[in-house]
Amino acid sequence: RSGLLSQRATGAGYELQARHYLERAGLTFFAANVTLRGGELDLIMRDGQTWVFIEVRYRRSDAFGGAAASVTYRKQQRLLHAAAVWLAGRGASFDTSSCRFDVLAITGSQLEWIPNAFNAD
Repeated sequence: RSGLLSQRATGAGYELQARHYLERAGLTFFAANVTLRGGELDLIMRDGQTWVFIEVRYRRSDAFGGAAASVTYRKQQRLLHAAAVWLAGRGASFDTSSCRFDVLAITGSQLEWIPNAFNAD
Protein backbone atom coordinates (compact mmCIF):
# COMPACT_ATOMS: atom_id res chain seq x y z
CA ARG A 1 0.00 0.00 0.00
CA SER A 2 2.82 2.43 0.77
CA GLY A 3 4.19 1.78 -2.73
CA LEU A 4 0.92 2.98 -4.21
CA LEU A 5 1.02 6.13 -2.08
CA SER A 6 4.57 6.95 -3.11
CA GLN A 7 3.66 6.24 -6.74
CA ARG A 8 0.74 8.69 -6.48
CA ALA A 9 2.98 11.30 -4.86
CA THR A 10 5.56 10.83 -7.61
CA GLY A 11 2.85 11.19 -10.27
CA ALA A 12 1.50 14.32 -8.61
CA GLY A 13 4.99 15.81 -8.61
CA TYR A 14 5.44 15.21 -12.34
CA GLU A 15 1.96 16.59 -13.06
CA LEU A 16 2.85 19.75 -11.14
CA GLN A 17 6.13 20.02 -13.08
CA ALA A 18 4.15 19.61 -16.33
CA ARG A 19 1.63 22.24 -15.26
CA HIS A 20 4.33 24.81 -14.51
CA TYR A 21 6.11 24.04 -17.79
CA LEU A 22 2.88 24.56 -19.76
CA GLU A 23 1.99 27.73 -17.86
CA ARG A 24 5.42 29.15 -18.77
CA ALA A 25 4.63 28.21 -22.38
CA GLY A 26 1.48 30.35 -22.24
CA LEU A 27 -1.32 27.93 -21.33
CA THR A 28 -3.75 28.80 -18.53
CA PHE A 29 -4.44 26.21 -15.84
CA PHE A 30 -8.06 25.20 -15.29
CA ALA A 31 -8.14 21.85 -13.40
CA ALA A 32 -6.04 18.83 -12.43
CA ASN A 33 -6.80 15.17 -11.76
CA VAL A 34 -10.42 15.33 -12.86
CA THR A 35 -11.94 11.89 -12.32
CA LEU A 36 -14.98 11.05 -14.42
CA ARG A 37 -16.93 7.98 -15.36
CA GLY A 38 -14.56 6.03 -17.55
CA GLY A 39 -11.33 7.91 -16.94
CA GLU A 40 -9.22 10.64 -15.47
CA LEU A 41 -7.94 13.84 -17.04
CA ASP A 42 -4.50 14.78 -15.69
CA LEU A 43 -4.60 18.46 -16.64
CA ILE A 44 -7.20 20.68 -18.26
CA MET A 45 -5.82 23.97 -19.54
CA ARG A 46 -6.73 26.72 -21.97
CA ASP A 47 -4.76 27.90 -24.96
CA GLY A 48 -6.70 31.01 -25.92
CA GLN A 49 -10.22 29.74 -26.65
CA THR A 50 -9.12 26.10 -26.96
CA TRP A 51 -9.61 23.54 -24.21
CA VAL A 52 -6.43 21.50 -23.88
CA PHE A 53 -6.62 18.07 -22.26
CA ILE A 54 -3.13 16.98 -21.25
CA GLU A 55 -2.01 13.47 -20.45
CA VAL A 56 1.15 13.50 -18.33
CA ARG A 57 3.29 10.37 -18.60
CA TYR A 58 6.50 9.53 -16.79
CA ARG A 59 8.92 6.69 -17.38
CA ARG A 60 12.24 6.26 -15.64
CA SER A 61 13.90 5.23 -18.92
CA ASP A 62 13.09 4.51 -22.56
CA ALA A 63 13.93 0.81 -22.19
CA PHE A 64 10.31 -0.06 -23.04
CA GLY A 65 9.61 2.77 -25.47
CA GLY A 66 9.60 5.86 -23.28
CA ALA A 67 6.76 7.89 -21.82
CA ALA A 68 5.15 9.06 -25.07
CA ALA A 69 4.88 5.49 -26.37
CA SER A 70 2.86 4.54 -23.28
CA VAL A 71 -0.15 6.55 -24.51
CA THR A 72 -1.73 3.66 -26.37
CA TYR A 73 -4.78 3.76 -28.63
CA ARG A 74 -6.87 2.33 -25.77
CA LYS A 75 -5.62 5.08 -23.42
CA GLN A 76 -6.43 7.69 -26.07
CA GLN A 77 -9.99 6.34 -26.35
CA ARG A 78 -10.45 6.56 -22.56
CA LEU A 79 -9.16 10.16 -22.59
CA LEU A 80 -11.47 11.09 -25.46
CA HIS A 81 -14.42 9.59 -23.58
CA ALA A 82 -13.52 11.37 -20.32
CA ALA A 83 -13.14 14.68 -22.14
CA ALA A 84 -16.51 14.20 -23.87
CA VAL A 85 -18.16 13.52 -20.49
CA TRP A 86 -16.43 16.58 -18.98
CA LEU A 87 -17.53 18.81 -21.87
CA ALA A 88 -21.10 17.46 -21.69
CA GLY A 89 -21.16 18.44 -18.01
CA ARG A 90 -20.47 21.99 -19.16
CA GLY A 91 -23.17 21.90 -21.86
CA ALA A 92 -20.57 21.53 -24.62
CA SER A 93 -19.20 18.89 -26.99
CA PHE A 94 -16.35 18.35 -29.43
CA ASP A 95 -18.61 19.88 -32.09
CA THR A 96 -19.24 23.09 -30.14
CA SER A 97 -15.85 23.61 -28.47
CA SER A 98 -12.34 23.98 -29.74
CA CYS A 99 -10.34 21.16 -28.09
CA ARG A 100 -7.03 19.42 -28.44
CA PHE A 101 -5.24 16.56 -26.74
CA ASP A 102 -1.61 17.02 -25.77
CA VAL A 103 0.84 14.61 -24.21
CA LEU A 104 3.57 15.79 -21.90
CA ALA A 105 6.02 12.90 -21.74
CA ILE A 106 8.84 12.79 -19.21
CA THR A 107 11.41 10.07 -19.81
CA GLY A 108 14.16 10.20 -17.21
CA SER A 109 14.93 13.92 -17.08
CA GLN A 110 13.87 14.58 -20.70
CA LEU A 111 10.59 16.47 -21.06
CA GLU A 112 8.74 16.31 -24.39
CA TRP A 113 5.55 18.25 -25.07
CA ILE A 114 3.50 16.85 -27.94
CA PRO A 115 0.71 19.31 -28.83
CA ASN A 116 -2.26 17.79 -30.65
CA ALA A 117 -0.88 14.29 -30.07
CA PHE A 118 -4.20 12.74 -31.11
CA ASN A 119 -7.76 13.87 -31.79
CA ALA A 120 -11.37 12.79 -31.78
CA ASP A 121 -11.48 12.11 -35.53
